[in-house]
Amino acid sequence: MGMLRDTRPKTFAELVRISGLSHGTDVWLGNAQTLIEKKTATLSEVISCRDDIMIYLIHKGLPPSNAFKIMENVRKGKGLKDEEVQLMKEFDVPDWFIESCKKIKYLFPKAHAVAYVSMAFRIAYFKVHYPLAFYAAFFSTKGDEFDAEFILRGKGAIKERLRELNNMMKKDVKEKNEEKVLQAALEMLLRGFEFKKPDLKKSHHSRFIIEGKSLIIPFNKIHGIGDNVAKSIVEQRDIKMFTSVEDLMNRGKVTKAQIEMLKRLGVLEELPETDQVTLF
Repeated sequence: MGMLRDTRPKTFAELVRISGLSHGTDVWLGNAQTLIEKKTATLSEVISCRDDIMIYLIHKGLPPSNAFKIMENVRKGKGLKDEEVQLMKEFDVPDWFIESCKKIKYLFPKAHAVAYVSMAFRIAYFKVHYPLAFYAAFFSTKGDEFDAEFILRGKGAIKERLRELNNMMKKDVKEKNEEKVLQAALEMLLRGFEFKKPDLKKSHHSRFIIEGKSLIIPFNKIHGIGDNVAKSIVEQRDIKMFTSVEDLMNRGKVTKAQIEMLKRLGVLEELPETDQVTLF
């Protein structure tokens, strides 16, 4: 995201270059980023993929075999030999290009970068034109840190937690994933969509379900309810709808602590405690 802010790409080709820059080692930081900031070179001129070196050197007039060997050495992090530097200078290759080659430790192949960006472009299309389908898929597959109770508190709570995460000097993997989930959740809410609490009659065990302009939260996104219990609830519900909290505990294998969480979220509002009929 920082690279996109720095470079402001306007074409598909520039997105491909950013993919190469982000997947290489010592290609962006302290290298291409500095060249772009100092206006020594533009995004379309800096080295982003392996192919850039060979194509550029052939364009400058170097023999193809030499251009290929230089590309191979640089992309493997072997740098440049003195005779290669001399050859490049003879063909007026600029100093910034030569120094950039010396810094690189690994370079991404352009074909891979194109494949990555093509995939990202398709995903972006759905995010723009079919937003709920995008968010449903995202939270179902990438939402390990999605906490139903917290998300349902709304935009204010999410913004406050994001501020806390942003101010952390170091974040572990769990906190980084939480930040991504909260960013996507806030974005979805700001686009006019909403989350609906888990529904005993409708929720899937693991997938978010689209209903109108909302996503119904699945059972496994409730804190304390894992995949096995979530599956058990759905399986037993499909056989016969639960008649009481007691029935849910018995057939769905739901613990008292999990029942309390479901009650706190308002999932069990219409369900009586037991099936026992009161006569008096």
